[in-house]
Amino acid sequence: MSNNKLVRQDRLINELSFRQRLINLVSQWEFILFLTLVAVFIFFTLVSPYFLDYFNLTNATFSFMEKSILALPMIFVIMSGHIDISVASIMALSSFVMGNAASKGAGAGTLVILGLLTGLIAGMVNGFLITRVKIPAIAVTLATLSVFRGISQAILRDNAYTEYPEKFAYFGQGYIPGTVIPFQLVFFLVLAAIMGFVLHGTTYGRKLYAIGNSTSASRFTGIEVDRICFINFTLNGLFAGIAAVLLTSRIGSTRPNIANGWELEAITLVVLGGVAITGGKGNIWGVVIASFLLGYLKFGMALVQLPAKVMVITTGALLIVAVLIPQILIVVKARRKLKAQRLELKSEVKAS
Repeated sequence: MSNNKLVRQDRLINELSFRQRLINLVSQWEFILFLTLVAVFIFFTLVSPYFLDYFNLTNATFSFMEKSILALPMIFVIMSGHIDISVASIMALSSFVMGNAASKGAGAGTLVILGLLTGLIAGMVNGFLITRVKIPAIAVTLATLSVFRGISQAILRDNAYTEYPEKFAYFGQGYIPGTVIPFQLVFFLVLAAIMGFVLHGTTYGRKLYAIGNSTSASRFTGIEVDRICFINFTLNGLFAGIAAVLLTSRIGSTRPNIANGWELEAITLVVLGGVAITGGKGNIWGVVIASFLLGYLKFGMALVQLPAKVMVITTGALLIVAVLIPQILIVVKARRKLKAQRLELKSEVKAS
C-alpha cells in the first residue's frame, strides 16, 4: 500500500514538473515571438500567393540583414545599461570613406578594410569619451551622431559616390556559390552564433548581465566595468562598419543620408527581442527572431501593398507589446509563486 502511495506521489510530482516546464516554455518571450513569426507566415501565405516562395523569402532578407547586424552588438551595449544612437552615422562615415577611396581607384579588398577600420575607430572614439572623459553615453553618441554624418554631408553635399569595383558588389548582392542563399544571410547567422556564444557561454557575457543589473556592485566585485564598456562601443562601431560595407555594396552608391534613422530601427529590434532597456536581461536569440519577424512582416505588407504608415504603426504597436508583455509575465509568475508558497504552507500546517 505504501509503495502504491509513493508511486502515485511520484507520478503527481512528474506531472506537476512537466506542467511547470510547459508553462515556463510558453511564457518565454522568445517563444511568443516565434509563434508570432509563424502567424505572420500563415497569414501572408493565405493572402498572397507570392509570399511562401523560397526565392522570394531568401531575397527578402537583403532588405533587413544590415539592420539585424547592427542590432547584434547593440544587445551588449543595452545589456550593460547604455545606449548608442550614433551607429547609423558611423555607417554614413564608413560609406563615405569607402566611396572616396573607390573614386581614387581602390580595389574591393581595400574598400572593405577601410570601411571596417573607419567603423572600428569611430566606435573607439565613443568608448574613449564615455569611459575616460566620463561623459554619459547618450550625450556622447548624440554628439557623434551629428559629427560623423556631418563630415560626409559637408564634403559630399548633394553629390554621391557611385563608382565601385565590380567585385565589391558581391558582399551586398551575392549568393553563396551554387545556391540562392544570400551571402548576407549566412554572414548574419554566423555573427549571431558567435555573439550568442560570447553572451551566453563566456565570462564576458556573465559580466555583462552583472553590470546591467548593478554597475556599482559589479565594480565592488572587481569587474572591469569601463574596459567592458569600451569594448562594447568599439564592437558597435566595428559592426556599423560591417553593415556599411554590406549596404554600400548592395546599393552601389554613397550619399550623405545613407542609413538615415537606422539607429532607432536597431534599438527597436533589440527591445522587441526581449532585451530590457534598463539592462541586465535578454538574449541573442530573441533579437534574431525579432529581426526575421519585422523583416518578413514588412515584406508581407509590401506584397499586399499596404501603405508605409501602416508598417510604422504596426512596428510601434509591436514595440509597445514587447515592453508590456514581459512585465505582465513577471507579475503573473510572481503571483503564481506566491500562491504555490501559500498552498505549501497550508499543507504543512495541516500535516502538523
